[in-house]
Amino acid sequence: MWIGFDNYVRMFTNDPDFYQALKVTLIFTITSVPLQMIVALFLAVLLNEATRAVGFFRTAFYFPSVTSSVAITVLWLFLFSTNGVINAIIGWFGVNGPNWFNDPRGLVTLGLAGVGITTPPAALNDGSFLGVTWWEWLSGPSIAMFALILMAIFTTSGTFMLLFMASIQNIDPSLAEAAMMDGANGWQRFWRVTLPQLRPALFTVLTLGLIGCWQVFDQIYTGTQGAPGNTTLTPAYLSYQAGFQDQKWGNGAAIAFILFLIIIAFT
Repeated sequence: MWIGFDNYVRMFTNDPDFYQALKVTLIFTITSVPLQMIVALFLAVLLNEATRAVGFFRTAFYFPSVTSSVAITVLWLFLFSTNGVINAIIGWFGVNGPNWFNDPRGLVTLGLAGVGITTPPAALNDGSFLGVTWWEWLSGPSIAMFALILMAIFTTSGTFMLLFMASIQNIDPSLAEAAMMDGANGWQRFWRVTLPQLRPALFTVLTLGLIGCWQVFDQIYTGTQGAPGNTTLTPAYLSYQAGFQDQKWGNGAAIAFILFLIIIAFT
């Protein structure tokens, strides 16, 4: 008999933070994976057409992908600190930058507050899924998580770019030439000729992106450790915390097992 996903999760772990970690990671996945793919595809098309210094730019964009995630996380903490470079750039436009890695506010709720909507509707505040209210689900990534999303895009777009470039270069040039002879402009050639030929690469990049998002650990361990207010907590870090810090080996193993099932399902 169907008893609901919520109850299945409770059968394995009674850690309330696990629901928060699921919510954070799901929002992280929905937000970062499409952006990674768009940025990588844009770079691949741009560099495939470029003729000058293309080798330099390929290396420059790919370099973050082979750099230690710990080193990049430390760099990110420096750039996004209260007095860091990012806030200094934002300050040029007369805006006070946030305290990035210490601000638990959701981007969506922050935007709604800017137009005067500060009280959640009763239906969204009363209903819940996995122990998290619908209003919290719809609040979007926190400001701290948004900084981590930018880091994920920065570190993975280079690898995905190379996958897209390899696929683009395997497309028969005669297809684009035939479309050009038929009067198709650049956008039409990309949308109707190039993109359909990239379906295997798109599937590969999507799969790798989904798996990578649910495996995030290094950045959380080095940077935020789930703070502020568990808005950057991930199942991988929570499994480590339960098993190795709190000595709750059963909880840690259960969380890891559920995470394994989630990754298998996405794959």
